[in-house]
Amino acid sequence: MATRIFESEKPKLKDPLFIEGLPGIGHVGRITAQFIVDELKAKKFAELLSSHFMHYVLLQQSSSVHVLKNEFYYAKGKGRGQRDLIILVGDSQSIDPEGHYEISHEILDYIKKFGVKEMITLGGLGIGEVKEKPKVIGAVSDEGLDKKYKNYGITFDAGNKVGTIIGASGLLLGLGKVYGMKGICLLGETSGYPILPDPRAAEAVLKVLMKMLNIKLNMGKLDEKVKEMEEFIKKIEEMQRKAIGQMMQQQVPPTGKEGKEELSYIG
Repeated sequence: MATRIFESEKPKLKDPLFIEGLPGIGHVGRITAQFIVDELKAKKFAELLSSHFMHYVLLQQSSSVHVLKNEFYYAKGKGRGQRDLIILVGDSQSIDPEGHYEISHEILDYIKKFGVKEMITLGGLGIGEVKEKPKVIGAVSDEGLDKKYKNYGITFDAGNKVGTIIGASGLLLGLGKVYGMKGICLLGETSGYPILPDPRAAEAVLKVLMKMLNIKLNMGKLDEKVKEMEEFIKKIEEMQRKAIGQMMQQQVPPTGKEGKEELSYIG
């Protein structure tokens, strides 16, 4: 297995804040991070490729191929109270637990070189229903850190609602402590359907982020951006389902003591 980061530029950044937004429930994190990248006209400077992503390329309308990857962007703070940002967006997360750890360590090793000491990870919290005004639930890396974020409209009752945070949003926050990084995970309440992008949940998270980052974004463009992403997201999801199905068909199910087949799960 291999995970590699290919750098096209090495930006000079001052005390940058790291923001992660990868695919997940409702694609809340990905929509939010990509919208920030587009609105701030952030510049891509590196990409991460991994054998822990699905083993296929997407064929586009132009007949060219698209490799699944994660991308690093940077945006420099221009106004008073604004910080330099490193933003991670991507097509996929790892399909196996080992890969989640490997990729998270590669990301943390890389951003540490730029002096990152603080991060914000983004995701969705599946609640099984559609809410007109979704809440933003916060989880912090260190006990007591919630006090730093108490004035941004974040609900800090994650301990009562969230048992685990699966994938990059949780692991980067947890493993980041080993790298001397602290931060917060923002979870937008969503119905819980991974394939359906949830612009309402993303909007709720974006409103919190605008306060935290002291930036203004044109929220009127959000629905348009979601529609642009939707077809691509659905294509990736469909290919992943097919690939997982093929992998499971190739597995020979183990036999239990009474001769019954035992179920096995991937992811």
